[in-house]
Amino acid sequence: MRLPVAALMLSTTFLPLAGSAEAASLASGKKLEVHVDEAKVDVEKKALWAQFGGWCAIAEWHPVIKSCEATKEGDAEFRTLTLQDGGKIKEKLLGTNGESYRYAIIKSPLPVKNYEAQFSITPDDDDLDEVNIVWAATYDAADGKEDSEARKTIDGIFRDGISSIKSKLGDKVVDRKKKKDD
Repeated sequence: MRLPVAALMLSTTFLPLAGSAEAASLASGKKLEVHVDEAKVDVEKKALWAQFGGWCAIAEWHPVIKSCEATKEGDAEFRTLTLQDGGKIKEKLLGTNGESYRYAIIKSPLPVKNYEAQFSITPDDDDLDEVNIVWAATYDAADGKEDSEARKTIDGIFRDGISSIKSKLGDKVVDRKKKKDD
């Protein structure tokens, strides 16, 4: 059984965040299913992570990101993303687990606040020859901004990023329509 992407991502991705005092009211997410050799799922998952999952790898695949600079402040790790238009987003790494990391936006021009997200590459539970690339976030609209503006912005960022990854992977991406016809 396939759950809707948003429900799946929220139920598994943000479980560790469930105890926070103020739960964010909005959620966005995108999932890309990638066909892999069933006998080499772990190897292919690690290869995908090497290509797309590094803390600053986003600058290599997201079309809006011009550059990424990783820094440390004490034990905390940050990245500053410079956008094509010159804007900057500062994000803090909250944790890593295998081929997954969680982060929060610390400062940005985006119309959001309380933004926490996760980027993961995991085996597909239903299809042994697939790996999922999942990017999901919870957030609130920034003060003075509408929920619809915040959601449109984050949905667009995720759509553009996942579309870019999809174009780099070519025929490895699972086409659900085609698969149903087989």
